[in-house]
Amino acid sequence: MQQPVHQKLTIAFILLTAIDLTGIFTGFSPLHYTAKPLLIPVLMLLLFFTATPVTGKKLLFFALFFSWMGDVLLLVEQLDPLFFIFGLACFLTTHICYIIFFLSIRSPNPSLLFRQPVLLFLIPAYGLALVCFLYPNLGALKLPVILYATVICIMLLCSIHVFLKINSPANRFYAWGASAFVLSDSLLAINKFYQPFAFAGMLIMITYCAAQYFIVRGFMDQE
Repeated sequence: MQQPVHQKLTIAFILLTAIDLTGIFTGFSPLHYTAKPLLIPVLMLLLFFTATPVTGKKLLFFALFFSWMGDVLLLVEQLDPLFFIFGLACFLTTHICYIIFFLSIRSPNPSLLFRQPVLLFLIPAYGLALVCFLYPNLGALKLPVILYATVICIMLLCSIHVFLKINSPANRFYAWGASAFVLSDSLLAINKFYQPFAFAGMLIMITYCAAQYFIVRGFMDQE
């Protein structure tokens, strides 16, 4: 961290995450409904106060903004099934922004995917396996879920593509963030479309918060 404001905002994000998880664990919904909408705005402030010559900050702002909209819509999805669709669309937009951001990184260094081409098979195979597993339970959401799974796998591949093109630890944070996002969305999909499981809400939020923070932290550490 370069500035005290970064430290304070990071602590605020960790505290809000803890409050949100406490609300989920205890079933005290006011904590969850209060803390969750504040998580992404804190990361947006963290990004705002990051002074860096690295381009792409606006793309990350857009990504975080649509994530925030998705968070709010999924909080009230029980009011109308369309809110889940709209939330899915918001997060789809988030991942597209991340894809564009990663692909905008220019460097003469080779892509890690050229050195580890097996990842070009493993990551799409994972997405395909997850969709096939959930497919019988997707109902009218088959096409949106297939599209979403495709885009998020592309986002993960793009984070790996730039791994050798940027400095450490930024490259690790980006890869960790993208991986955590795939894990979080996978857990959410299994819990929603296949079968609810113990501590699903907490695991989904832990991986989601880690994903968003790691991507922002990657930008902060990129040179």
